[in-house]
Amino acid sequence: FMQRFVKTFAELTVDELYRILAARSAVFVVEQKCPYQDVDGVDRKALHVWREEDGKILCYLRAFPIADDNSVFQIGRVLSTVRGQGLGARVFEDAMEALAARYPMKRIVLEAQCYATGFYERYGFKTLGEPFDEDGIPHIRMEKTFEPSAN
Repeated sequence: FMQRFVKTFAELTVDELYRILAARSAVFVVEQKCPYQDVDGVDRKALHVWREEDGKILCYLRAFPIADDNSVFQIGRVLSTVRGQGLGARVFEDAMEALAARYPMKRIVLEAQCYATGFYERYGFKTLGEPFDEDGIPHIRMEKTFEPSAN
């Protein structure tokens, strides 16, 4: 059966980190033919969210603070190793729920591949600016802002 994981870098086992890096390499470097420096230091401050079954990562993303007060997060490295089962939506929802529970977020930003803007718009994200090229793939910045909670 499918298991859900939400872990900080320090909580990851060596095996989990290895499988995460392997899944990211398989999707972004091999499948999308996009050579880039994946091990970029950001993983150390990120929250890692994924679902797996029988030790195989099915979907994954990382979310990391870009404000010192943990009020602004960026989501990246969103992937599914299995298509057509809604796993991208599930891991995204897992992450949104985990971030809301752990941090006083005001805003989430991401750099979406242009073809995926409709997916993120369903979660209340809006596009910002013009598309740009990242490693040969058209991307666009998107953000979602949160109303301050009434205490």
